[in-house]
Amino acid sequence: QSQFVESGGGLVQPGGSLRLSCAASGFTLENYVIGWFRQAPGKEREGVSHISSIDDSTYYADSVKGRFTISRDGAKNTVYLQMNSLKPEDTAVYYCAATPFSITTMTVDLFYFWGQGTQVTVSS
Repeated sequence: QSQFVESGGGLVQPGGSLRLSCAASGFTLENYVIGWFRQAPGKEREGVSHISSIDDSTYYADSVKGRFTISRDGAKNTVYLQMNSLKPEDTAVYYCAATPFSITTMTVDLFYFWGQGTQVTVSS
């Protein structure tokens, strides 16, 4: 079964950092755009960041720009999300997924191989 396995979430104080990992299982990341999404309780799933495995171009939502950094390791078939200066509003379950399409917006329905997610809680 092809899917992602997310890890690295946890409880962190405001201003802290976490590094999320997203390992692909059953497929290679080549020729995909890999995205990180998050979903807070009672809210819709939203796109946070994505990276292209073709040219390493990246995108960040305005809410995380300057604080989060997405990267990938082709040899490990893994994508990372370094999250710094975390805020309580970053609290959510974080998911990764991939799309074979050239996208302009992070439309959830265009992404595949969803994992179970990893919980990030920012609280003092």
